[in-house]
Amino acid sequence: MTPNSFPATPSRFRHRLLTVLLLGSVVATFTLLARNPALQGVWPWEVQASVGQMGSAIGLADYQVQIEAMPIIGVSSDVSGLTYDPDRRTLFAITNKRPEIIELSLQGEVLRRLPVSGLEDPEAIEYIAPGLYVIADERLQALVEVRIDEATTAIDTKSARRLSIGMERSGNRGFEGLAYDRAGDRLFVAKEKKPMRIYEVSGFPSLGGTSERPLHITNDAKRDAALPVRDLSSLYFDAASGHLLLLSDESRLVVELDAQGRPLARLALRKGRHGLVKSVPQAEGLSMDDAGRLYVVSEPNLFYVFSRQN
Repeated sequence: MTPNSFPATPSRFRHRLLTVLLLGSVVATFTLLARNPALQGVWPWEVQASVGQMGSAIGLADYQVQIEAMPIIGVSSDVSGLTYDPDRRTLFAITNKRPEIIELSLQGEVLRRLPVSGLEDPEAIEYIAPGLYVIADERLQALVEVRIDEATTAIDTKSARRLSIGMERSGNRGFEGLAYDRAGDRLFVAKEKKPMRIYEVSGFPSLGGTSERPLHITNDAKRDAALPVRDLSSLYFDAASGHLLLLSDESRLVVELDAQGRPLARLALRKGRHGLVKSVPQAEGLSMDDAGRLYVVSEPNLFYVFSRQN
C-alpha cells in the first residue's frame, strides 16, 4: 500500500456502491429504450411513469391517429383553440384572424360559423357550463365570457364580462390555452412563452349562485420552469385522472402532467409516431371527448383525431 492510498471507509464504500447502482440504473433504462421498438424516442421519465404511475394516467402511449390532417372546409382564417361541448357533443374552435367561432362535428365537419366582434387576437376557447364559454385573447391578455345557444348567429363581446390579466407582458406572447376543472371550479390559463406560465384562476367566470367567489390567481413558477416543452399552445384538464395535458407546437408534443405537475407521458406529433404519416405542422388546439378520443387542430386548418388502441 502506497503512502497516499487508504482502504475504503464504510461511508466511502456506500458512496461508491450508490454510484455504481445509479449508473447501472441509467444504463438499464437506455438499454430498454434501445432494445424495445415500442419505446423508441421515449424519454426516461416516461418509462418510470409506466412502472409506477401509469395506472391512473390517461395512457397517451396507446393512442393512434384515426383522422389525419383533414382540411376544415370553408374556413380561410387560422383555427386556433378547441374545446369539447359535452351537452351538444360537438367541438368549438376559434379563429384568430377575422375572429369566428366554428362549431365542428366530431368528424371535423363545419356545422356553423359565428362571427365574433370586440376581440383582437383570440387564441383559445373553453367550455365551462351549458351555453357558457370563455375565450382567451392573446394580445389583450384578457379572458372573456360568451354565451352560445341554438339561436346564436353572431357574438359581440364589447359588453361581455371579462378579466384582464396583464402579467409578464412580452408582446404577442400572451394567452394561448385554456382548460377548466369543473370539480375544483378553476380555470387554467397558459401563457405561450417568455416565460411559459400556467395560471390557475378561481372566481372567473361566474357560475351564478347567491354569492360570487373572490377572484384568486396563482401559478407555480418552479413547475413551469421545468416543463419539458419549448412553448404552450393549448391545455386540457382530464377530470377522471385530475391530470393536465399540455400541447406544444414547437416541441410537437402532447405532455401529460399529474396533479403535482410532474410529467407522466407524451404523445409525439411527428411523422412515424402514433400512426402519423406526416408531422403535425403547427398544432394550436387540443381537447378530449367523453369517450377519451383526443382532438387536435393545426394551422393551416387541419383536423386530427387520436384514439386509444387497447
